[in-house]
Amino acid sequence: MYISRALEPVVRRYSEHFKAVVVTGPRQVGKTTMLKHLMAQDEEQGIERSYVTMDDTALRQLAVGDPALFLQRYKAPILIDEIQKAPELLPYIKMALDEAKGNGLFWLTGSQPFHLMRHVSESLAGRVGIIEMLGLSNAELAGTPSEPFAPSEDYFLRRVASMPAFDVREAFARIATGSLPAIRTLPPNLHAGGYESYIDTYVMRDIRDLAQVTDELKFRRFLSACAALTSRPVVYAELARLADIDEKTAKAWLSLLVSSYLVKVVPPYANSLVKRLTKRPIMHFTDVGLAAYLAGWTTPETMELGAMAGQLFETYAYSELCKSFVNAGQQAPFHFFRTSTQKEIDLLLEHDNMLFPIEVKKSASPTKGDARNFSALQPMSEDVADIPAALAAFKRDIGIGTVLCMAQDTFPISQNAWAFPVWAI
Repeated sequence: MYISRALEPVVRRYSEHFKAVVVTGPRQVGKTTMLKHLMAQDEEQGIERSYVTMDDTALRQLAVGDPALFLQRYKAPILIDEIQKAPELLPYIKMALDEAKGNGLFWLTGSQPFHLMRHVSESLAGRVGIIEMLGLSNAELAGTPSEPFAPSEDYFLRRVASMPAFDVREAFARIATGSLPAIRTLPPNLHAGGYESYIDTYVMRDIRDLAQVTDELKFRRFLSACAALTSRPVVYAELARLADIDEKTAKAWLSLLVSSYLVKVVPPYANSLVKRLTKRPIMHFTDVGLAAYLAGWTTPETMELGAMAGQLFETYAYSELCKSFVNAGQQAPFHFFRTSTQKEIDLLLEHDNMLFPIEVKKSASPTKGDARNFSALQPMSEDVADIPAALAAFKRDIGIGTVLCMAQDTFPISQNAWAFPVWAI
């Protein structure tokens, strides 16, 4: 059964204003399924769009060997799947767009960031709208309209009233299942097999296309090492040690995971008004089910009681926050905050010159103490008169803080912080 995706109206809107639309994101998150669903709606209105995939070897050979002939054979409007496998097409698509009238002529999908595709001789800037897509969100599974996370009393109360609640046991069931539509349809006892097939069929194959990985066994160990360190600061020496590789290789391989949308690297927050902040980012898997499987956790019960319960829950919370922005066609404006004295805030949301601190706890009963590190942001909100003129530009207002948790309702836990359940994002 098709699950309506929050990005459908975004694709429609982009198609009205751009000649081409690119939907990027990890493999198997539903990019093609969503676009084919929109194609079927268009057909009912008499608009026919052809479909080709670059996973088809014969079509890819034609697209790479004779791009001009390919576009003569397959004319717009068209959906071209996995465009990163035939980047030679892009300059010819640019020429076709320059000559054509109308918008939404080309729909393209890709499992690599569009701006990183190799061999692109000319940019499609100004002609293409780029949309990122991730796995299914809680809001999509509930059939509830999605909206970007916006810490405020109004947002908290509205979301809790509109989203179905679930407990921590269900949260870990969702962590184990992950967010990939195809794997979610499998019985629980086949989820591990589904992820193993996903790694062999898509991840390893795409990595081979992206770069020369000479030792696939070590790369698989590297994947598992990254999964074991999800929601933790990136320490290349530790990744290298766990995978038995050097640090240079660890950096290159992590870049491959980012380029394949398997991992998000959250940058550290920097502000001259707070001294000695960490320069290390943290990483999160975009699909927490994949992280759990790679780290060796296969059942919700063992995850909930295991050593990585907090890490997996934090990655799950981050993925839901991230999807809330991505599903609106926006970038997720998050940072990681840690001082040299180990005062850490899991995530900082920066919006309109304001900072909103977010702490993640799998507890169902958060307390004021869970928000104690929010005070580390205070130096950035001092009165301008107390700040040297050269540093005035770094002043930030501090907005309402959030403790993301498994409470069954939302409520204030201090004067400037609220408890808010992950299931309501």
